[in-house]
Amino acid sequence: MSFIDLGIFLAYMLAMLGVGFFYMKKNTGQEDYYVGGRNIGSWHIGLSVVATDVGGGFSIGLGGLGFAMGISGSWMLFTGLLGAWIAAVLLIPRVKSDSAFAGFFTFPQIIGHLYNSNAARVSAIICFLGYLGFTSSQLLAGAKLASGTFEALDLHIALLIMGGIAVVYTVMGGLKAVIYTDTIQWIILMLGLILIGVPMAYNFVGGWEGISNTLPIEFFSFSNLSWQDLANWGITIVPIWFVGMTLYQRIFAARDVKTAKKAWFIAGLFEWPIMAFLGVSLGLLSRVAVEQGALEGFGIGMDPEMGLPVLLSQILPAGILGLMMSAYFSAVLSTADSCLMAASGNLTTDLLGRFLKGKSLKHEMRVSQIVTLLIGGVAILIAWQMTEVLSLMLYSYAFMVSGLLVPVIGGLFFNQTNGTAAVSSMIAGGSMTAGLTIAEISLPFGLDANLFGLIVSLVAFVSVNYIQKKSLS
Repeated sequence: MSFIDLGIFLAYMLAMLGVGFFYMKKNTGQEDYYVGGRNIGSWHIGLSVVATDVGGGFSIGLGGLGFAMGISGSWMLFTGLLGAWIAAVLLIPRVKSDSAFAGFFTFPQIIGHLYNSNAARVSAIICFLGYLGFTSSQLLAGAKLASGTFEALDLHIALLIMGGIAVVYTVMGGLKAVIYTDTIQWIILMLGLILIGVPMAYNFVGGWEGISNTLPIEFFSFSNLSWQDLANWGITIVPIWFVGMTLYQRIFAARDVKTAKKAWFIAGLFEWPIMAFLGVSLGLLSRVAVEQGALEGFGIGMDPEMGLPVLLSQILPAGILGLMMSAYFSAVLSTADSCLMAASGNLTTDLLGRFLKGKSLKHEMRVSQIVTLLIGGVAILIAWQMTEVLSLMLYSYAFMVSGLLVPVIGGLFFNQTNGTAAVSSMIAGGSMTAGLTIAEISLPFGLDANLFGLIVSLVAFVSVNYIQKKSLS
């Protein structure tokens, strides 16, 4: 990378830190820090939602899917569109129009209102662990981008640099800094992919003739995947729109129901088809370049998630490379900051909240920032141990979904109030998914551990409810 590219990249990073510093001066307490003052418009929230949900991890992960299976990888984000629109129709009116939720900052506060304080604490632990893993996946995505672009930069050094920047500006600025930088970052990424990345990669591999003569026909088919792939993506990604802490923070931050629903419809369209096809197309083009022997030092047997950054680093001229890398780092930061805020909100509000009662707004802010900093450091350590971005993301999603979906649906839509049933369901579902994942047990029909976790969670919820009702009758 030339000094021009490095200068552009550094200027961008300094600008993001500047936004964090600006909002650090404007935030007055947790109301500003965690839910942006509850007065943010639909476009800012919508772009922030899609930037957070897709972000750098899915950008790199989509590139890996495009490299491995072609355009069929786009189905992964189709499940994101379904989740966003279903949540807009069902979840947002239920949450946003209920005055009981008007002062909440976090998802576990909803669980506590629906059930009891024990259920809130268990859900906070599940959310915290899930978003800690998700934050780590984003930092790893940024490190892969950096090490794939800067030849002399080791992956772990890149992780420290990227993680440090993401953590520092999030610590300073809170949710306002996150949402407003997300808007900037997503616009930069879209323009970078549409105007620079895809056209230049397309020309580099020889246009359509070069592509069609290099890859087999299945790379251009929407059916180049198994039903298990689609099922596993669906049962993991669609439900996250009902349990994701980052999403509830943005529902709380929206001005009203109409604003929030519009934001979710915007987010769904940006996920699929826009980002889905941009991401897998670049991955597919990197596969073409590798098959043609055009990528120096990169082969088929290497990490498919590294194909995209290596391709961009070798085809883009000085100046343009810096812009494109800034665009991709935008995606990484836009998700890392949101997940870090979610984990921090869980720990500060839901687990440490009782220790902050009666404290000044300034004291609350300082504790929130210290907690965010510490969580960011732990996330960097977790990312240090991992190698694959998409798997780490989906594991984190699966853990949260299997632990939280059944209780929140039961409480919000079926008026269930049994706290013991909720706690049993969360522990059983989350433990089942985590245990199967860690043990790497081969599951029937190739289905994801999340499905079995959800089944166990539902059985526990219904059984405890039934047993307690029988004992009272």
